[in-house]
Amino acid sequence: MSAPEKVRSIVCAMAPLQPASVADDERLIDDLGFDSLRLMELTVVLERAFDRPPYRPEDLAGVLTVGAVVDLVERTVG
Repeated sequence: MSAPEKVRSIVCAMAPLQPASVADDERLIDDLGFDSLRLMELTVVLERAFDRPPYRPEDLAGVLTVGAVVDLVERTVG
């Protein structure tokens, strides 16, 4: 499984509204039902899934869509 596929799978599994799949343009809060606590949990799961140190708050600023999460992980994973 590629990194983008893995990210989408994790986001889909953790989304409170339990979609069958997610698209890159879907918004984490408005479309998928994430709240601040669930977003923090998603961050920790991604850090562990990709074996990376904690994201800095400035890394996470502006990450509002599934595609932005994919981009963040691709930028920060070797």
